[in-house]
Amino acid sequence: QVAAAKNTPPMLALLLATPTFMVAPAPPSSLRAPVRAATSMGSLDRRAVGVGAAAAVALGTADRASAAEGGYPKMTIKTTQGEMEFEMWDDVAPKHVKSFLTLAKQGFFDGGAFHRIIPGFVIQGGDPNAKVGYGPSGTLDGADKAKVRKWGTGGPGYNVPAEFNERIHEFGVLSMARSNDPDSAGSQFFVCLGNLPSLDRKYTTFGKLTKGDDVLRKIAAAKTVTGDIPFERQGIERVDPL
Repeated sequence: QVAAAKNTPPMLALLLATPTFMVAPAPPSSLRAPVRAATSMGSLDRRAVGVGAAAAVALGTADRASAAEGGYPKMTIKTTQGEMEFEMWDDVAPKHVKSFLTLAKQGFFDGGAFHRIIPGFVIQGGDPNAKVGYGPSGTLDGADKAKVRKWGTGGPGYNVPAEFNERIHEFGVLSMARSNDPDSAGSQFFVCLGNLPSLDRKYTTFGKLTKGDDVLRKIAAAKTVTGDIPFERQGIERVDPL
């Protein structure tokens, strides 16, 4: 079961100080600053952080072992750069996996786009508003600015309760975007482009890339403009459960 929709739609501006999507791009240092504050790391050194990550990996490995017998459900995301395949962690985030695969079967994601790309951080998609807005050439030339402003604000009309778990945010991990409310996840998701321990247990990880590393890197290398918006459409053509 998923939670009923709330009156105010989540903005889903992952780790941004303001709840709106259209913001000026933050340099890496300013992106990291609020993360350090939020995690209350204080004077903990890098070695201490590493120990925490190792513990999380160990727990994650145990979780995987418990699900190994039946295997994970899988899905593919067919993009304009190629196809990626993901395993879906229904043992640690069953509500997120069920919601995502249900939306995929309904064609909810088809024809969408990754509307936000931050090199070394994440690519973000899953907003139905991002199905429209680009210009005739598939770029921001001639784009509908009013529609572009809505990117990052859409969802499926309901929220999925948080299922924070011990699976870490690392390259290829699939996780769910949300607003400041932990229970505000909907359809917007992101794929990690590196190790992001500051997100662990603050966003729900629910899958991982198993094929298509090269595709993910191509999307991550796309040219962006103010707001981390890809200049050229990085399309999500289809999402198919396997």
